[in-house]
Amino acid sequence: MKTKSLAFRQIEWWIVTLVFLIIILSNILSTGNSGNRSFDTHLLGYFSRIFIPLILFLVFYLLHMVLIPNYLKTKNKVKFILFCLLLAITSYTIVTLFAFGANITNSPFTLFYLKTMAIYLGYLVWVIFLQQLLSPPRMKDYQTYNAVRLGSIFFFLVLFFFQIDLLVHRGIAIISGFALPAILLVLVYNFFLIYNNRLAGKRKAANWFNITLLLLFPGAFIFIGLVEQEEVPLLIGLGIGLLIQLVIIPVSNLAFEKYFGMVGQIKNLSHKVEVGSANLSFLKSQINPHFLFNALNTLYGTALMEKAERTADGIQKLGDMMRFMIHENQQDKIPLKREIEYVNNYLDLQMLRFENEENLSVDFKLPSTECEGHIAPMLLIPFVENAFKHGISTKNKSWIKINLRCMKGTVHLDLVNSIHPKKITDDPKDESGIGLDNVRKRLEHYYPGKYSLSTISNESEYFVHFSLQLD
Repeated sequence: MKTKSLAFRQIEWWIVTLVFLIIILSNILSTGNSGNRSFDTHLLGYFSRIFIPLILFLVFYLLHMVLIPNYLKTKNKVKFILFCLLLAITSYTIVTLFAFGANITNSPFTLFYLKTMAIYLGYLVWVIFLQQLLSPPRMKDYQTYNAVRLGSIFFFLVLFFFQIDLLVHRGIAIISGFALPAILLVLVYNFFLIYNNRLAGKRKAANWFNITLLLLFPGAFIFIGLVEQEEVPLLIGLGIGLLIQLVIIPVSNLAFEKYFGMVGQIKNLSHKVEVGSANLSFLKSQINPHFLFNALNTLYGTALMEKAERTADGIQKLGDMMRFMIHENQQDKIPLKREIEYVNNYLDLQMLRFENEENLSVDFKLPSTECEGHIAPMLLIPFVENAFKHGISTKNKSWIKINLRCMKGTVHLDLVNSIHPKKITDDPKDESGIGLDNVRKRLEHYYPGKYSLSTISNESEYFVHFSLQLD
């Protein structure tokens, strides 16, 4: 309710459908008087009380669910105005014929139709005002907007009920006009004060709020019945109490549980999809293909200059890295020492590639002792790879400093690399190599609340500090 606007068009549709269903059914089942004015008892009078609400409901449907949504999509004002005028003239003519034929009104104008349309147009204008005043970015969230608009729906419904007492018995209009807002009030009261307290384990507070609810609604009628010694208010109070306790609260609680259960499932599935996408993109870009190509070329050149020793060592390290990517990288957690070995192999191969670069200074410190614990694979290498990718220039002075250390139950990485002007051919999407966003998603999935990752950059250097509490 806070993060987005409720689906008010659907809410309004179902509420208005329920209202007109009540009106039409009550008119079908009743005959004779309807409030202040008597209908003719002939057949036209009976069917007028059925068809006029049906016509009004059809007008609402065409306006609210067809014409306005189409206009919001197409922005075609001329077409929208023409259809609205055609609908208004046609419906007004039909309603007027029925009203005069049934002697519902003696005025040359069907005023209840015009008042009904005025209420609907007033509601639309009020909604636009609320959107401008109470929705983000003017407000921090949608909670106030949603609450006020829900209340506005029932306020305008009450106005509508008092304008159509010619079409429905006044008792039905009054009961419906006040019963629907009362039910909404009970639902809101239950959600915020009873349901949420029970959900938080505050059963005593929830029970007190439940007792207060009974004292406010049915208790008032029971008190009046006892004071006046009348049975009707007493029975109404008991009926309302039973309705609240046996129907409204249990059904609304079930609806709340179903709704939040579905929301939780959607969030869980969305999170899994995001993690899956992150892992998939991660697998596709674990090692820069250009690095592998350059590394193999370097090994080939080294093999030409010397007989076998360094070349064999380089090929062995590269093979170990490939095995790591194919096998261990598929696991959720691996020994921390294997992750550090992978980083070490990567650094050795990079140093083999850049050992003759006079403008490059690389200083890295890795743990001298074997680190204990387990870690999600490929969490450390993205920072190191990005440093080599963006911190090296063949023309300018470049430097990379890496300090990786592990303590009891934690691992820490501090990294500094030089920054150079971007090439025109650089892809903006590839600015961060494997991508810090990808790393953050994996950290949130595997280590929520157990890591610290901060990056700072200036004109010449890029700093990374990463700390992780291992399981």
